[in-house]
Amino acid sequence: MDDLTLAVEVATEAGDILLDHWSERAHLQAREKRAGDFLSAADLAAERHLRSRLRRARPADGWLGEETGAGGSGHRRWIVDPLDGTTNFLRGIGHWAISVALERDGRLVMGVVHDPVRQETFAAQVGGPASLNGRPIAPAPTGDMAHALFGTGIPFGDMPHIEGHAADIARLMPRCAGVRRMGAASLDLAYVAAGRLDGFWERRLQPWDIAAGLVLLRQAGARTEGWTPAEAPEDTGTVVTATPGLFDAFAQCIRGG
Repeated sequence: MDDLTLAVEVATEAGDILLDHWSERAHLQAREKRAGDFLSAADLAAERHLRSRLRRARPADGWLGEETGAGGSGHRRWIVDPLDGTTNFLRGIGHWAISVALERDGRLVMGVVHDPVRQETFAAQVGGPASLNGRPIAPAPTGDMAHALFGTGIPFGDMPHIEGHAADIARLMPRCAGVRRMGAASLDLAYVAAGRLDGFWERRLQPWDIAAGLVLLRQAGARTEGWTPAEAPEDTGTVVTATPGLFDAFAQCIRGG
């Protein structure tokens, strides 16, 4: 089985596990890792399954999971978020996903974002197209900021960059058709790749939040940078991405230029 087929398969299996927990979420045990950031038994069950299946199929590969941390070594590493959007999940909001990415020699080469509620699987690998349920996807053709819809992740709790992000929004809102904060970065990035959002930005995300989405964006044809053009999002966790026709205007606005 090739890597992409394997990733789709294990993400779908994890999605089925999460749907079982979703139906019983009123009784689900959860704890707060920090202000506004939750961990549930569902996250742990999904990650255990993903780690077990991937290690069994690819025993020589390394691992980085949100809940279980890093393990193994070698020139290949799986980067996994077993439940992106835990707060949505616990509140009964049907916008959450499983994110599975593969890194080879420090380069992201494959990504899958699976949405169990909508039964949508976004997938891509370097050298091939990005797809949704097997059909090719591409960024939106939007070329006018006034018609553009953007996504973001608004910081909360004691995060140190709340004021900077508020300033970003104040600059952007008068120039666009709207901003959405939906609570699952992996799906936001997939939505840019599929043309549902025209762009997205967020600061200081974790590798498991963005790894799969970055592959989707690049293979779909979206432009993607860090906070500066010289930065790679996978190095800093900060992502600025948009459909090519809007990227320059959007990035200049967000960066305060």
